[in-house]
This record gives sequence, C-alpha cells and structure tokens, in this order.
Amino acid sequence: MDTHGHGHANDHGHGHGLRHAFKPHSHRSADRIDDTLEASRAGMRTLWLSFTGLLVTAIAQLVVVGFTGSVALLGDTLHNFADALTAVPLAVAFLLARRKATRRFTHGLGRAEDLAGLVILVVMAGSAALAGYEAIDRLLHPQPMVGAGWVALAGVIGFAGNEVVARYRVRVGRRIGSAALVADGLHARADGFASLAVVLAAGGALVGWAWADPVVGLLITVAIVVVLREAAREVFGRLLDAVDPHLVDDAEQALAHTPGVLGVDVVRLRWIGHTLAAEAEVSVDPHRTLAEAHGIAHDAEQHLGAALPRLARALIHAHPARDVNVLPAAVKEA
Repeated sequence: MDTHGHGHANDHGHGHGLRHAFKPHSHRSADRIDDTLEASRAGMRTLWLSFTGLLVTAIAQLVVVGFTGSVALLGDTLHNFADALTAVPLAVAFLLARRKATRRFTHGLGRAEDLAGLVILVVMAGSAALAGYEAIDRLLHPQPMVGAGWVALAGVIGFAGNEVVARYRVRVGRRIGSAALVADGLHARADGFASLAVVLAAGGALVGWAWADPVVGLLITVAIVVVLREAAREVFGRLLDAVDPHLVDDAEQALAHTPGVLGVDVVRLRWIGHTLAAEAEVSVDPHRTLAEAHGIAHDAEQHLGAALPRLARALIHAHPARDVNVLPAAVKEA
C-alpha cells in the first residue's frame, strides 16, 4: 500500500484504490435514534409544564397589577407572559426536529431549534424595552402605588414560580443539549430576580418612597439585558457551530485509544438541535487490509459514541499514516 505523505490540504490526493480502501465510515444505531426521540419528548414535557406554571403565575400577577398600578409588577408580569409564550416556537422546533432527513434537508430540521432561540432573544429584548419605557414614563409622571402588600405577595409568588421553571428548563436543556431551552431557562431566572425587585418596590412604597417603584422597574430592565447578553452568547455560539472545548478533548482521547488508530488528525463537532454530529480523520497502519481499516473505523465510532452521549451521527475517515516508524510509542500502543 502506498505510504507517501498525506497532508490535510490533500486528504484525498492518494490513488483511486486507496481512496476507496479507506473510505469514510458512518453508522447510526437504533439506540441513538431512541435517545434523540426521548430528548425531544423530554423537551416537550418541560416546555408545556413550565408554560402552564408561568401562565398561571402571570395571570395572578396581572390581577394585582389591575388594582395597584405598580409599573415594577407590570414589567414582571410582562416578562412572565413573554417567557410563557416562548414555549410556542420551541415546541414547534422540537416537532420539526423529529422529521426525518430528506434529499433537501439532508441533516434533518434540528437547526429549527436554534432559530427558536433567536425568537426567544427577540422576545426578551422586547419585554426589556417595554418595561424600561414604562419605568421611565412613571419617573416622569409619578403615581402612588396602592395595595403595596399585595404587590409584595405577587412578587414573592413570581419569584418562586420563575425559579422553579428556570431550574427545570436549564437542567433538562443541559441534559439533552438544547441551547434554546437553556436560554429560555435563563430568561425565566431573570424574571425571577425581577419579581424579587418588585418586593423591594412594594417596601419602598410602604415607607413613602414614590420613586422606588419606577427605579426598581429600571433595575429589572437592566437585569433582563444582562441575562439577554448571556443567552445571546449561548444561542449565537450554537448558530456558529461552537462547542465546549472539553467535548473535542474527549473525542480526541476516545479516538486515540481505539486499537489500530495510530494518530488523530482532525476532529470536528457541531450541534444540530440537541444532538451532536462528528467528523474525524484518523491514521492507521498503511499495511492494513480494507476489512481491517473498516473495522478500525467502526471501533473508533463506537468509542466516540461512548465518550459523547449526545452523539447522533459520526463520519470517520481512516487514511494511511505517513510513517509508522516515527510515530510516538504512546500513540502506537494506543
């Protein structure tokens, strides 16, 4: 078998026979399909349960807003309604992700989840802008708060409801690898802190500080913007195919410890919805037969799947090592 130099720029520059002897190798097991479906179901359960909880919380707060006129509580209520409604685009995205790949959408529609993340960012930005506008208007046109005790109670209820939903969404989102669901959880957490701020506004009203309500409304707006920045980093990172570096490290180690793999040249990972797709190039002994190279590629994929639980598909390209005699001993033993 030809053992001439093999660089990254001309990975397929070897002869036609060699190209087919070490062809890319890919498998997708039924277990991975089941894991993907279960992740989608878990995401849907999380969405609808949290939607119900936030909607009930927001309606209760809206009733209190109606007879107290608190702009801080109004801002918190708007955030809760907005947070509840973000379940709709996410639910649509999860349903689309279940569709099978086609000749037009060869990777399926998992990326719809990332687009839903953009919708969530827009909703967060809109709610922050509206809350900020109402707070500034109240500063310019002061109005007394009535029923401060009810406002404080509504704030406590809002905080409890949002924090429960936030923890639930973030935990499930991280478990199934959904950046959009994590961003939605962070949105709920911001609303929870906004609810605590409402309690402060009610306390200020009780001691006669008329400015406390609109000032707290502005603080709520700032808090939403801070969380919006963190959520945007998560969502846009996913859109740009960002992955945690430790995932790449885990993938490289798994491939390097596969029997028959002499070197790991390239590893590329990307999220498609809440599943991972991987591409890798590994070096093998140029004297291996076609069947042996195929088996090594298969074993490499199995090792990769064990190291990356959210892996849905992998493409392993095995090519002949340049010179097995100059490879480090540790790599040879791996």
